[in-house]
Amino acid sequence: MSQHLITEEKVFEELKKAIVETLRVDESLIKRESSLINDLGAESLDFLDINYRLEQAFGMKMARHFVLEHIEEMFGEGSAIDEDGRLTDKAIELLKIRFGNNMPQLQAGMDVDEIPAMVTVQSMVQGVTDILNSLPDKCSNCGNTAWQSDDGVKIKCGSCGEGATFTNGDDLIKAWLTKVQEEKNIF
Repeated sequence: MSQHLITEEKVFEELKKAIVETLRVDESLIKRESSLINDLGAESLDFLDINYRLEQAFGMKMARHFVLEHIEEMFGEGSAIDEDGRLTDKAIELLKIRFGNNMPQLQAGMDVDEIPAMVTVQSMVQGVTDILNSLPDKCSNCGNTAWQSDDGVKIKCGSCGEGATFTNGDDLIKAWLTKVQEEKNIF
């Protein structure tokens, strides 16, 4: 279900807060197209902190693994990353479907270690938005469809007060990969 209680702009605002708190950078430096690594100075552990802050803010679970790891798990070792640590043609095809124009520098044969620097503020906003859009039609506690958000960040049932439950980020990626495989038969 596509929810309309938390806007993409609100997700961007919360992500900026998480980045400022984690990286101690000036908020004015944070643009949607900013690379968390190249432009804002994030390191690998910083992603965990930022994700944790987002999970706490929105009451959901971010993906623990990147798309490439899920490709390898679902379609076999070497399907996304070859023995030299380079991205395969099929991995690039899937990443381009997933991230569209957000990662224009993707190309087959590039080193897998180049991927984290391509994670932008906008790609993280999209990841959070995708999870929020997994809001179920009905409350799992009372079965009503009375979703509300008093603060514009957390969604709860207006009937019983139960917090919304969302599909976690890893399960969303797996579902997306399954759907793309069925539609496009890449592997």
